[in-house]
Amino acid sequence: MAQRVLVLGATSAIAAEVTRRYAARGARLHLVARNGDKLARLVGELPAGQVTWQQADFAEVDLAEAIVDGAFAKLGGVDVALIAHGDLGDQLASERTFAAAEATLVANFTSAVALLIPLANRMESARAGTIGVITSVAGERGRPRNYTYGAAKGALNIYLQGLRSRLHRSGVKVTTLKLGPVDTPMTVTHEKTLVFAKTPRVARAIVAALDAGAGEVYVPAFWSAIMSIVRNTPERLFQALPFLSGR
Repeated sequence: MAQRVLVLGATSAIAAEVTRRYAARGARLHLVARNGDKLARLVGELPAGQVTWQQADFAEVDLAEAIVDGAFAKLGGVDVALIAHGDLGDQLASERTFAAAEATLVANFTSAVALLIPLANRMESARAGTIGVITSVAGERGRPRNYTYGAAKGALNIYLQGLRSRLHRSGVKVTTLKLGPVDTPMTVTHEKTLVFAKTPRVARAIVAALDAGAGEVYVPAFWSAIMSIVRNTPERLFQALPFLSGR
């Protein structure tokens, strides 16, 4: 039986590449994204009859349960769900007004939790399934350049830890995908360094982690060693090092 895969935030560069990989394996797909034009273009690339889709804004958290219910109805159940949406936000704006900070928190934490609750409940009842969520290494430690975004991703990491333990006995897998910076349209204004990964490599690692039902995975894997150092650097030293604590 073909895998039934739900991708939430399907039009991001990374999620779109993940979607193509699942489609190439013959999976049945249900795609949800905010941008209808991008979504239509992505659907047009995929084999006819293999994909259904819905346009939705995840910031409208009251619609999350209906989005999940619709996906289960369209696919007749979900084997793999990937939550891939998010937004870097504007750090300086988030320091000036709560409205800007709240928008970043909703985009990266609250909206994901709104989807995770119905996903987890349905899969727990079925005693099967895999939930993958794209987070970020920015959630490992607060840095002046992106601490509002990092706080949202850090909160999401903690939420997923608890959810993973809650669902363990039911057989449902929860995979936290901690991504380092990736060369995508979302980072187009960022200076590209050697640590920036390419989308195909990242998508391949995400699919492999979901196949394995892994717990927490750094993508690419070398970020595990880097973040161990970043997390454990004493604060006084951290603040004295511009490449860590600078804007």
